[in-house]
Amino acid sequence: MNSSTPCLQFLRPYAWKWKPVGARNAAYVRFYHLARQHELIQSNALKYPRIRHEGGAPMRIPIFREKFKDVEMGKHADEEVIIHGRVQSVRRAGNKLMFLDLKGEFEHVQGLCNFNKLQATGVELGEFKTLAKLLNRGDIVSITGRATKTPTGELSIEATKLPELLTPALAPLPFKLEDEEVRIQHRHVDMLVNRKTIDTLRLRSHLIKYLRDFLHERGFLEFQTPILAESASGATARPFTTAASESSVNKNLAMRIAPELWLKRLVVGGVDKVFELGPAFRNEGIDQTHNPEFTMCEFYNAYANLDDLITLTEELLCGAASHCRDLIATKLDSLPAIDMSQYQRPFQQLEFIPALESALGFKFPDLAAPSAREDLLVLLREKNIDVPGLNKPDITLSKLLDNLAAEFLEPYSLTRPLFITHHPVCMSPLSKSFVCPKTGQRVSARTELFVNGKELANMYEEENDPASQRAKFLDQLNAAKREASLAAGVYNEEGESAMEVDESYVQALESGLPPTGGWGCGIERMVMLFSGTKRISDCLSFGNLRHVTNVPGAVRTGEDEEKARVMMDEAEKKTASERKRQKGKEKVKEDVVSESEV
Repeated sequence: MNSSTPCLQFLRPYAWKWKPVGARNAAYVRFYHLARQHELIQSNALKYPRIRHEGGAPMRIPIFREKFKDVEMGKHADEEVIIHGRVQSVRRAGNKLMFLDLKGEFEHVQGLCNFNKLQATGVELGEFKTLAKLLNRGDIVSITGRATKTPTGELSIEATKLPELLTPALAPLPFKLEDEEVRIQHRHVDMLVNRKTIDTLRLRSHLIKYLRDFLHERGFLEFQTPILAESASGATARPFTTAASESSVNKNLAMRIAPELWLKRLVVGGVDKVFELGPAFRNEGIDQTHNPEFTMCEFYNAYANLDDLITLTEELLCGAASHCRDLIATKLDSLPAIDMSQYQRPFQQLEFIPALESALGFKFPDLAAPSAREDLLVLLREKNIDVPGLNKPDITLSKLLDNLAAEFLEPYSLTRPLFITHHPVCMSPLSKSFVCPKTGQRVSARTELFVNGKELANMYEEENDPASQRAKFLDQLNAAKREASLAAGVYNEEGESAMEVDESYVQALESGLPPTGGWGCGIERMVMLFSGTKRISDCLSFGNLRHVTNVPGAVRTGEDEEKARVMMDEAEKKTASERKRQKGKEKVKEDVVSESEV
């Protein structure tokens, strides 16, 4: 190694320091990059070789640990293997012994390099020392060797060839990364440094597989439905819109807000059990539990009613909780343990209107009447019941009822999962409806599942009468117009809305939709539940939409470059002085490590 190569050791504490506003110290990081690049060039090691399997296919670290877990201490396995991994730390014991902590597929193994043994294979001491000084935390290396156990019982791979540097790390890899904004902006580093970050995302992957397996085992088929269409329907939400430049299309398009109507068309087409697990997009706000882009699972089961859906949901949730508990106990141990006592069947059930009437102490007015909103507001004020949005002039009947449920019913889910059933028709205009025998109110065949105070899943008996479906589309459209007019401060029937009656879906119903049960759940909500995280951004690979659109670029200013060059000059002077002092020490100290010390 060239004596003028700047030493990076003194820089490490500064490389990931941050300015008060939260921006990365670009000059320090750029200096590290230049110094590291210079160091590698001087050693002819700034290379990114193609992977070769001349000695056989590499062995994955988890398989290595499992296969050689019973190797005896001080003995070596007969089989020579190759493993690849990212260096987490480098420990040097003199000039002739080096320990590497390697990580691959979220598991660790120790690499042991003893020059006294490598010397027999033609490795020279200078070559060994150069590699030992060159390797850094974050580098990706390949080691060929045999499994053994050190006197401390650590399973290791002892190198029989000099390790090969596959990918040098030019950016510093910190040992800690705690600033929340920085962690999101540099998510790849956060994944490498903070185990909980990657464990949450791994849990998401396992949970998605569990959901797919659960549904496949029960005869469901997975289909993919359009994301772009002429209009967005299937839920009450504002869509993202775009335009097609292709001349044969030449239309304004909307990104889907839910796959519901497409999946029900498939049921009409004879697919009695169908599901989709994929993205949905809603042009709405961002908070701890909402993001405009999210993943949802919806399934539709012909000839299933609400009771069938509740039973299936209990089975799915309890099975998912047990599956995640086992994963956390074995692989994802940075996540909090899951208390299975919470998931005892059957779950709690409350009927929407009877439960609210009992909590509030009065009977509801006819919630299907045109004056229902004003009548309910009068009753709430007479009883001095305070509920969020009560005094807002733009609050709709549906939102008012939703706020009442959030205040008086949803807290029951803090101890055990809760199904809230049979919502007023105004809250679920597209599902089947019936007159409740207890209250005489027209209610929907719908159930919402709440866990820990949060909505987790929705279930419906789907409307299959074409005439009723068209009427309900119109009712939903008029309700949206009224909501728009209320938001404008004028209550009338002429407000504007982006919603439309989906006539093509109504026509599909005319071919005959069997009595069908529908189910929907946001994947991120389920990951939040089982991982213990409070923010949806932690369950998304690169955070929420705000984070994705604010990822910092790689722009380097001239000022940063100049600072980095000055640091390079200072580092070279410091390095020369340090090497002189080190040589003086080496003259008076013999650095020999016997095999018995390994």
